Amino acid sequence: MITTSSFDRLVRGALLASLLLTASCGRVAETASPPDPPALPSVGVAEVTRQDLSHNLDIAAEFRPYQEIEVYSKVAGFVKSISVDYGDRVRQGQVLAVLEVPELVDELERAAASTRQAEEEITAAQGELTRAESAHKVAHLEYTRLAGVMDTRPGLVAQQDVDGALGKDQESEAKIAADKAAAAAAQQQLQVAKANERKVRTLLAYTQITAPFHGVITKRYADPGAMIQQGTASHTQAMPLVRLAQCDVLRLVIPVPESEVPRVKLGEPVEVSVAALHRNFRGRVARFSSQLDLETRTMHTEVDVSNPDLILMPGMYATARLPLERKAGALAVPVQAISREEGKATVYGVGTDGKILDRPVQIGIETSDMVEVLSGLQEKDLVVVGDRSKLKPGEVVQPKIVSAKKGN
Repeated sequence: MITTSSFDRLVRGALLASLLLTASCGRVAETASPPDPPALPSVGVAEVTRQDLSHNLDIAAEFRPYQEIEVYSKVAGFVKSISVDYGDRVRQGQVLAVLEVPELVDELERAAASTRQAEEEITAAQGELTRAESAHKVAHLEYTRLAGVMDTRPGLVAQQDVDGALGKDQESEAKIAADKAAAAAAQQQLQVAKANERKVRTLLAYTQITAPFHGVITKRYADPGAMIQQGTASHTQAMPLVRLAQCDVLRLVIPVPESEVPRVKLGEPVEVSVAALHRNFRGRVARFSSQLDLETRTMHTEVDVSNPDLILMPGMYATARLPLERKAGALAVPVQAISREEGKATVYGVGTDGKILDRPVQIGIETSDMVEVLSGLQEKDLVVVGDRSKLKPGEVVQPKIVSAKKGN
């Protein structure tokens, strides 16, 4: 006979056994469920796109004046006055200095007197010629009359009188020729005197030193009272008055390496960066030497840069970006995507199934951040950028698009 207390103990035991069985089954079920698959590695990729690329050459260069000269005096003398100093802007034809040369003034007076004397000699010679021509007319008329009488009425006039008249006629004719020669000589002497006077006047005009072109005075050598030698011979120790530089246009001299010489073209725009001013300027390839310097293996190339406000100064350093090659709509990838080994270029591409593909490519123009791909890829393909040392071809990855700079 089962008592109430015994029945309760049996129920509690059954419940406990049921709970233990349920817990045991749960643990078995948990142990038997399959594990989650590992996450795919995330890889930065860029899309192959078409861009306008250009291959540029960045070279440090120095500004020089468009033209620069030392201004010398044509004549020797003392500096009477000088009207310019360092930094003055001058115009073409502007008087820079005036010299004092008293002996030239005296020489000019003598030359002018010689000219007046030659003119008076011409007047005198022309008067002599006029008198000779008048005397010749009288002598010739007398001879003509006597000769006519001799022909019509022989014996009426003595032959001696006819011969005397003929002699006077010929003598007066010779006198005309001599006076004409004297008048011509006097005329030539006048030309000589005038030429000498013009020469002295020209030398006297050289006492005013003028600017041969628009520019800036970059140095002053002389002061009032200084003795300036004639600067016409290389063996003299002549001192210049000032140094004049044209700075409204500057020359930027660029040494182009031998490998890039064939790509340099006249008229090409050049971007010029001046670090001292934190500004960029525009210029153009104006000229080049068309030959290489045998020591540096570079070609002398000049870029003209407009400088109307004289912000740029000769001697400043600048970086010139010289465009050598352009390509519009080129198939391009970031530089970081290209691997170069043993002269061959390859990229790691990512297929539609997420697998890494090792692709050989042929490259063209290269900028600072982009490379043209001539073959091996198509537009919108995905290529791995950055470190690929931990990746292997055939590996499945999770591609993640990263932004890429556009080359220029």
